[in-house]
Amino acid sequence: MHGVLVIDKPAGPTSFEVVRRVRTLLRTRKAGHTGTLDPLATGVLPVCLGDATKIAGFITEGDKAYTAVIRLGAETDTCDAAGKVTSEAEVPHLTRELLLGALGAFCGPQLQVPPMTSAVKIAGKRLYEHARAGEEIAREPRKVTVHALDLVDFAERELTVTVRCSKGFFVRVLALDLGRKLGCLAHLKALRRTASGPFTLQRAVPLEELEELVRGGGAAGLEEVGSRLVSLSDALAEVPALELSADAAAKVAHGVPFEAAAAAPSGRVRLLDSSGRLLAVAEVAADRRVRYLRVLA
Repeated sequence: MHGVLVIDKPAGPTSFEVVRRVRTLLRTRKAGHTGTLDPLATGVLPVCLGDATKIAGFITEGDKAYTAVIRLGAETDTCDAAGKVTSEAEVPHLTRELLLGALGAFCGPQLQVPPMTSAVKIAGKRLYEHARAGEEIAREPRKVTVHALDLVDFAERELTVTVRCSKGFFVRVLALDLGRKLGCLAHLKALRRTASGPFTLQRAVPLEELEELVRGGGAAGLEEVGSRLVSLSDALAEVPALELSADAAAKVAHGVPFEAAAAAPSGRVRLLDSSGRLLAVAEVAADRRVRYLRVLA
């Protein structure tokens, strides 16, 4: 199988464990996820299968969307409900105006320090590996962007928000910072990813349903799984497409440089043959020269 299978991840397993289960179910050696979800989190987890693993690095660059439940009144050592409470504070009387004003401060471009319990790599190790060893590592703030942050609902000690953000944004850190801004401390209680790049919950298959399809459906079940795969080209739907002539497609297959037409988009593009099959990911320079980033043909 070659393509992206969008899994609706359940709470509990790590993203790596989900990939391991998918790999075992589908009896494939090539499988990998794009964009880690914490064990606590649920929702969209794109899993690349076969040749799709070759474009996984491009898929991770898309924006993400989440629904988050933030618990007020306490901080934890992991910034979420999986950690131990480290400090507590009184929660003020909450109003929509108060919360909207506080949330508004987190919209737009900003710098964010990744948490120690994240999968970010520093000094050759994941931050959570340093944390397990009792090491506190200096982390440089990273540029991130919150495109939209909306208040869905709130109660006495809890609020629900939706977030649309750039890659690399940690909703756990948002919860931490929001609690401090409100003066009452906070942590992330629950998180559900609703979109990752072009992949949404609408096209996701729950992990348990996938297991039932494969184990109980036989060949028909595998065929159903295959029908749910997102093609390599569609997986990069946010990247402009450049359909090539047969001559240009042949050059791509042999790694031969060529010049794009004047009407072709500049920057990163998908190079497609006449049938829409993805041949390569490339960049079109200002002089129209095409530079290959990843050839698949």
